Amino acid sequence: MPLTDQRRADLEKLVHSKKIVLFMKGNRHFPACGFSATVIGILNQLTSQYDTVNILEDQAIRDGMKEFSSWPTFPQLYIEGRFVGGCDIVKEMHAQGELGALLGMERKPVKTPRVTISAAAAAAFADALSDAGDDVLRLDINPQYDCDLHFGAKEDGDIAVTSSDVVLHVARAAAGRADGIAIDFVKGPKGNAFKIDNPNAPPRVKPIDPHALKALLDAGKVELFDVRPDDERRLASIAQAKKLDAAGQKYLLGLKKDAAVAFHCHHGARSQRAAEDLLAEGFTNVYNLEGGIEAWSRDVDPSIPRY
Repeated sequence: MPLTDQRRADLEKLVHSKKIVLFMKGNRHFPACGFSATVIGILNQLTSQYDTVNILEDQAIRDGMKEFSSWPTFPQLYIEGRFVGGCDIVKEMHAQGELGALLGMERKPVKTPRVTISAAAAAAFADALSDAGDDVLRLDINPQYDCDLHFGAKEDGDIAVTSSDVVLHVARAAAGRADGIAIDFVKGPKGNAFKIDNPNAPPRVKPIDPHALKALLDAGKVELFDVRPDDERRLASIAQAKKLDAAGQKYLLGLKKDAAVAFHCHHGARSQRAAEDLLAEGFTNVYNLEGGIEAWSRDVDPSIPRY
């Protein structure tokens, strides 16, 4: 159904309600799709002064904005009432510095990141490059510091970094996140794979298997906490695990921030959340038992009941 004059006027008012308005799925704190999350991540790098409109909460706005902007998908970014584009356009403009310029920000020179590629990684890249055609080797690092090595087209604004005779392309927006990164090619339990060490990345929860956790516990090198309630603890417990009640929390938060701390629950989901909360408190060496006490009973101590 075509927009009525009144409806068009209402949408016109909405896009001019703030200097920057993003029509998206979800909101700035809880994006409901990957494309919306990407644009939020870009805007957060540039400014905090923007509004979001959750098109999932209003079908009329969702349908109306498609006709208003002549753009069929979301997110849709407006700056000073002007439609800028969707996710791909916003990403491209940000990489080239155009989005910052549109917001009145001076485009500053970007320092070429320092990247170290090991001899083993260089050899692996050389084998792959022979089949890459016109594609270049790219390292993408998103605002959450997730890394992706792949072959893709060269993009405007790319910064080319050479190490061990390998040319690596990094997007301008990710250059700062890539500085100091080291890339190796190592043998793991599932075969050979690239290993990326990024000194800029924030601490993450480290998954640990039952045997590795037992070794740390036996050596007195980790504190283990059980996040389950009393009724589950009565069914099955690991002797070395401290209960995460009020007393346990006080003890935990009194540890040094670099202390090795591990969490477990039944299968690992609840303890993962507890581990992430501890990272938010500034702790840097946090583990989560993969598979929880179920895996511990199966692989380490069969005398502990499984439930």
